[in-house]
Amino acid sequence: MTDPFASIDASPFTEASLSFAEVEPGNDQRWSTWPAITPSERGPEPWPAWVVTSAGAIDTELGILKTGKEADVFLIERAVPDSPTERTLLAAKRYRSIEHRSFHRSGMYTEGRKVTDSRAGRAIAKKSAFGREVAAAEWSFAEFEALSRMWELGAPVPYPVQVNETEVLMEFIGTDATAAPRLAQIRGDRAALADYYAQIVDLMRIFAAAGFAHGDLSPYNLLVHEERVRVIDLPQIVDIVANPQGLDLLHRDCVNVCDWFTRQRVNCDAEALFAELLASSYT
Repeated sequence: MTDPFASIDASPFTEASLSFAEVEPGNDQRWSTWPAITPSERGPEPWPAWVVTSAGAIDTELGILKTGKEADVFLIERAVPDSPTERTLLAAKRYRSIEHRSFHRSGMYTEGRKVTDSRAGRAIAKKSAFGREVAAAEWSFAEFEALSRMWELGAPVPYPVQVNETEVLMEFIGTDATAAPRLAQIRGDRAALADYYAQIVDLMRIFAAAGFAHGDLSPYNLLVHEERVRVIDLPQIVDIVANPQGLDLLHRDCVNVCDWFTRQRVNCDAEALFAELLASSYT
C-alpha cells in the first residue's frame, strides 16, 4: 500500500519528542475506538499490515468526503503519536438517526433479513425509542458484514476495519488525502472503459455466485483507483433468493451499469449480463 500521507503537511503528530503520557486528544480528535470494540466488530483476519491496532493511537478528523441521504463519510487519520510508521487514512461512514435520514426505501432491501435478537426485532417493529436506536445502527452493521463477506470472497471492496454503533471505519481509497474518482467522473478511451466494464462484470459475478446483488449499483458507487475498479456503498446488499425483490434488484444493477457504458460507446447487453449472473447464482 502506498504511503497516503505524503501531501499532508498539518499532521498533529510531527513532533517526535512527544510521549504517549504527554498527548491528549485535541479538537476533532479522539482516542482510537479499536480497543473498546469486541473482536466481532473488527475486520476479517489476517488484518492488513497498515491497520493500526495500538491502544495509544489517536483518530483525527481531517474533513468530509461525501454527504448522502442516510450517512456522511469523513476522512480520518489514525496514528500513534510517538510512532511515525503507525498511521493510516480511513474513511469513516457515519449513519444518521432515523429521524434525520432522507432515505425511505429501506424496506425493499431488508425483506428476507433476520434480526437475531428477538427483543431488538420487537422494538424495531414497535418503533420504540430503543427500536429507533437499534434501527439507526442496523445499516452500519449490515454494511460492515457485507464488506467483510465480500472481502473474504475476493471482491474489490474497501477493507472493513471496524464497526462501532453507527460508524463504519474502512480503508480509504485514494491517493494521499484525495479520494479516488467515481466511475461517473471518468472520461477514458473506449479500451480503458471496456476494461473497467470487464472488471465490474467480474465483481458482479462474485456477488451473484455468493447469492447476492449489490442492489443499488451505479457509476456513482464504483471508484476507479490505479486502474482498478472498487465497489462501495453496500448496506443494501440483498439476498437474491430470500428477498422477494432480489432478482428485480439484480436486473436493475445490470441495467444501471449497461446504460452508462452504452452511453460511453462500450458494447454492453443488460439482458445478457442478467442471464449470466442469474446462472452464476445457481451454480
